[in-house]
Amino acid sequence: MIAAEDKPFQWPVRVYYEDTDAQGVVYYANYFRFMERARTEWLRSLAVDMVSLMANERRIFVVAEVQTRFLAPARLSDELVVTASLQKLTRVSFDIEQNIYRGDTSGELLVKAEVKAAYLDVDTMRPKRIPPSLFGEHQS
Repeated sequence: MIAAEDKPFQWPVRVYYEDTDAQGVVYYANYFRFMERARTEWLRSLAVDMVSLMANERRIFVVAEVQTRFLAPARLSDELVVTASLQKLTRVSFDIEQNIYRGDTSGELLVKAEVKAAYLDVDTMRPKRIPPSLFGEHQS
């Protein structure tokens, strides 16, 4: 069950050669991969089993919208921290604030994003109501 969080979930990432472009900085699309991993681990840390949800409940989460600001580049071998925190929960979707910092959350803010995820029926790909048992009392 997801509950209100005092501080954002944090996931460490190291920048590898494969993450960089010809200019030696992280290729922009790879920031989305870093954020996806952090969201997945955040949900896992909150006991949301996405494999079981899909197999047993026939429900999935999909990204419906992303608003991103790239503020500064990350470079080869940088240690990053990617955060995820619940901002808003509606009947069929939830908004997550995600940030990427160099070093730790007191370090330089590199990327700022707002991600909207929808809760869908696997078979119809139509939105479904998020059950209160999954996300607690935070729906509006």
